[in-house]
Amino acid sequence: MSRFTYGSFHDGPDPLSAPTDSGGGVDEIGRRLLDGQSLNDAFRDMFRDGLKDRSGLREMFRKAQQRRKELEKSGRMDGLLTDLRQLLDDALTQERTALFPDPSDDARFREAMLDTVPDEVGRAVQQLADYDWQSPQAQRSFDQLKDRLQRDVLDQQFKNMTQGMQELNTPESKAAMKEMMQDLNAMLEKHRRGEDASQDYEDFKEKHSEFFPDAPDTLPEFIDELARQAAAMQRMMQSLSPEQRAELAEAMAQALSDMGLQDEMSRLQENLQTMRPEFSWTGQQQMGGDEPLGLPDATQALAELADLESLMDQLSDSDARANLDNIDEAAVARALGRQAADDLRAMREIQKQLEEDGYLQRDGDRLELTPKAVRRIGRTALKEVFSSLDASQRGDHSVHRSGASGEITGMTRQWQFGDEQPIDVVTTVRNAVNRKIMSGSSKLTLSAEDFEVHETETRTRAAVALLIDQSFSMVMSDTWRSAKTMALALHSLAQSAYPLDALEIISFANIAQVVKPHELPDLEASYIQGTNLHHALMLAGRFLDKHHGAQRVVMVVTDGEPTAHIDEEGYSCFDYPPSDETIALTVAQIDLMTRRRVPISWFRLGDDPSLERFLDQMARRNGGRVLAASSEKLGDYVVSDYVRSRGSR
Repeated sequence: MSRFTYGSFHDGPDPLSAPTDSGGGVDEIGRRLLDGQSLNDAFRDMFRDGLKDRSGLREMFRKAQQRRKELEKSGRMDGLLTDLRQLLDDALTQERTALFPDPSDDARFREAMLDTVPDEVGRAVQQLADYDWQSPQAQRSFDQLKDRLQRDVLDQQFKNMTQGMQELNTPESKAAMKEMMQDLNAMLEKHRRGEDASQDYEDFKEKHSEFFPDAPDTLPEFIDELARQAAAMQRMMQSLSPEQRAELAEAMAQALSDMGLQDEMSRLQENLQTMRPEFSWTGQQQMGGDEPLGLPDATQALAELADLESLMDQLSDSDARANLDNIDEAAVARALGRQAADDLRAMREIQKQLEEDGYLQRDGDRLELTPKAVRRIGRTALKEVFSSLDASQRGDHSVHRSGASGEITGMTRQWQFGDEQPIDVVTTVRNAVNRKIMSGSSKLTLSAEDFEVHETETRTRAAVALLIDQSFSMVMSDTWRSAKTMALALHSLAQSAYPLDALEIISFANIAQVVKPHELPDLEASYIQGTNLHHALMLAGRFLDKHHGAQRVVMVVTDGEPTAHIDEEGYSCFDYPPSDETIALTVAQIDLMTRRRVPISWFRLGDDPSLERFLDQMARRNGGRVLAASSEKLGDYVVSDYVRSRGSR
């Protein structure tokens, strides 16, 4: 019969932790890109701030700082010496009390010898090693002193090794510990020579399991653990006063000598320092607090402080923030706990997951968003736009539709609240019958989950040119994010609801350019002066001329009057106030739109009186219209105007 032992989870990734959400990662990156960050900056700041329900590097750094302050106030490092001195004083006092009523010369001789016992614990232990105690109570105090010293010396190097050992000074215990130390050093020296010692480590763990019941899985991890403890002990010794350091060193040497381990411990220290020279072996650490710390506790505190210092350096390093592989996950787990390590792993995996799920692609060393990522960001932008529309308008704009109300495509889907598509009666009744059979019910009833609707699409094609002002004034007036969100929303709506439409997005600053959908999220405002509406309208005209049979739509988003144009040689010319030539060439392009019978919808941002006059004149000249839009309502206006224009034919 099989037997199982259950215990608390203590190592490795949490099997119950939430899986990495690549979609949520895309949404977060999209939000940052819309705020004007580059893709690399978006990743860096996302790692800094963290994901939903996941701590970022900034929060980890704060927790590491807080933990460091707690450790620095956790107690004094001379706790072992204080306790040993107290036990020594207790033993001497108890022995003198027992000798005082004895009138014999032997008692006086013993008192005289006790008066010569040095104050230093190590030398006192050495001098009293062969003393024949007359007081059983004093004997117990002295044995307790030696036992405490030996256990602390061993536990500071081999964490909690002596907890399961009742006796340290029996011949069997001494022989077992010495054999373990010899095997350990032999294994480490084999590893130092570059030989494979992995099997030696497995044999070592099995042979000496009573000393290391929770040994790490691999030899390098075991060496790391031992070296951290040894380095912390060395730093602790350096942090004591010279007098305290000498006294503790002498006491530790005496304890190791009594156990026959002094040579093997020195050999171990040399092996560890040679194999892990990068560890912090030197330096002093100031610690405060009223609580005296024993040797294992003080060593552990210093080992943890070293981990925290190293971790804080990693978390504050700009290269580490850009590449999370530079952060030691094991150090995060030791210093901040398993949850923090899981958070780090989730952030580390998000980029890999984004690539595997098709949201990111590499162009050499450069990361780029894929069309799939742009579509998701666009859907999020469209939801953001629709969330602020009036409830009466939402039914016409649902993003889950294949098209606006029109011809049936032959596809069906489950009905959702707000749908206007016709119900597929046959499939709906079939769903109800299948549900009745599965449930064993005797009645046939219709439930909301049974209903399915026909997918529809609009067959009329449209050619839509969206012209977006890319000048730096859009950033200064805090409207650039809204413009990008609107463009992504419009692209998403065109793809989902009007798949036959052709959409061209043109940005214009000192010059105009056609913007591909995958470039939209990472598009930045221009720092070069100029609002070249003339060039943008030229590009829009060329696009529309390729779509004669389509319903043609032009929408312009701007916060400033035209201040630049393209000359005959193709160069951008800037003037402020706008030159007569710039205005004339821009108006000529608007007149060409009028002759194409394409009215222009103007979306005016800001309160520039000159822009207001110019656009009002152009709307009357062209037969278009002007909408004064705030940055918050820009997406609503543009998307609504697009839907309105699609239904106006």
